[in-house]
Amino acid sequence: MTEIVHEVLLFAALRERAGAAVVRVGLPPRATVRDLLAALATTVPRIASALPHCRVAVAHAFVEADHPIAPGDEIALIPPVSGGHDGPRVRLTHAPLSTDGVIASVLAPSRGGVATFSGYVRRHSRGLQVDHLEYEAYEPMALAVMAAIARRVEDEISGAAVAIHHRLGRLELGECAVVIAAATPHRSGAFAACRLAIEALKRDVPIWKREITTDGATWIGLGP
Repeated sequence: MTEIVHEVLLFAALRERAGAAVVRVGLPPRATVRDLLAALATTVPRIASALPHCRVAVAHAFVEADHPIAPGDEIALIPPVSGGHDGPRVRLTHAPLSTDGVIASVLAPSRGGVATFSGYVRRHSRGLQVDHLEYEAYEPMALAVMAAIARRVEDEISGAAVAIHHRLGRLELGECAVVIAAATPHRSGAFAACRLAIEALKRDVPIWKREITTDGATWIGLGP
């Protein structure tokens, strides 16, 4: 039976372990994600131990183990996340973030309460002194998931508007990495919406953080 060669995108610590951003895996026709993971463990043994902690995305969406893989699918192996745009309220950028700009994107006369969360690079982490951070993302999927999070929170909390902006690249101490703003008619909804958004961002969006400290460099979520 002729195998079909599929390309798999790797990010962050996985990319470093494999020594490549793209690996090629041969699979039989009608193969599933489960078959893909088994083949990856054999083809790229340096990432085999990390595979149980990873998720697979096909066409920018997370899929389960029995999902079929078709020729030409864009496949990405997503390690645990550290945790351009779908309109100005969802953004990835290498430029400094503007809290005022994020807040302005959710303001409206019908929304009297605004809550924000801002995350900054701190000096100490895991008992070590941080020199700087580096963020990278699977950008097309990250933007799609960020937009989906905003829509989901807005559907769950009446009258809500949510904005999520995240930095990429190198960040120095004291620089802002993420700003989330949530506006609702009342303050209780704004607090709830902001919390839901940041928790979903840290859990589901494929953005990875690399900490450069006095002890070396570590990808947060999976390790070096």
